[in-house]
Amino acid sequence: MATPDAEIARADAPASHALTFDINGETHRFDVEPWTSLLDLLREHAHLTGTKKGCDHGQCGACTALVNGQRINTCLALAVVYDGASITTIEGLANGDTLHPLQQAFIEHDAFQCGYCTPGQICSAYAMLEEGHARCADDVREQMSGNLCRCGAYTNIVAAILDAAHFGDDARQNDPVANEPGARP
Repeated sequence: MATPDAEIARADAPASHALTFDINGETHRFDVEPWTSLLDLLREHAHLTGTKKGCDHGQCGACTALVNGQRINTCLALAVVYDGASITTIEGLANGDTLHPLQQAFIEHDAFQCGYCTPGQICSAYAMLEEGHARCADDVREQMSGNLCRCGAYTNIVAAILDAAHFGDDARQNDPVANEPGARP
């Protein structure tokens, strides 16, 4: 049961908040309700639909984007908490028409099938490589465990990330999962 003070505070709360973000290198201003998630802000207000809404519970990673250089599940993040933040989405990784090396590696390794998880996978992989946590295929699998692929393209995803990290064939050669019968290079 809410206390009288809570009722008053709730009644005095603003209906919307003016927020400013640096999204993919450009300044954007929004007026949003206090319960708006970063995911909904990106998709519905900024019209950047590369970031996907999968589970809306922070369990699948399809909504992963970079906020102040850190990968987060944007479905769990309230936009008002991140006012003033720098956000990079999948749309911001390419340099004009030139794909980011991770994007190119995903294409070269057929690291997606339906493609729904791909933006979150690539943003998460980008942050992981920036963090310096990907020293081998096992590290990649561990660090990417929060990003699910319903199509099961994990072997190809790991291969793409290793290539983009310039570990390439040397890392896959000693990778027992990549060398299983039927695994794709």
